Amino acid sequence: MPNTKKKIVEVLNLKRLQKSLLSGKKEMRVPDDVKEGHFAVVAVDERIIVPLSFLTHPSFLRLLEQAAEEYGFHHRGALNLPCRPNELHRILAEETPSN
Repeated sequence: MPNTKKKIVEVLNLKRLQKSLLSGKKEMRVPDDVKEGHFAVVAVDERIIVPLSFLTHPSFLRLLEQAAEEYGFHHRGALNLPCRPNELHRILAEETPSN
């Protein structure tokens, strides 16, 4: 039962992160290289721009869950992901998820 409760909390936190990224905070200045419909992440020390459509991609969602466990949700700016840039590029090279 404790694992079920933990999983529910993780899913709720992930949904909150997705909603935050999709809503786009108006008071935050978005860097010029982040086009509409995209957001920035950092993999190790490389900043990468990701389409919002990847918020439903299973491999990317696993990275978000790992990031939530490792870093939490309370930060500003680009989202830190616990992976190497080449791993993230491999995920982004997969077929673009459908909306």
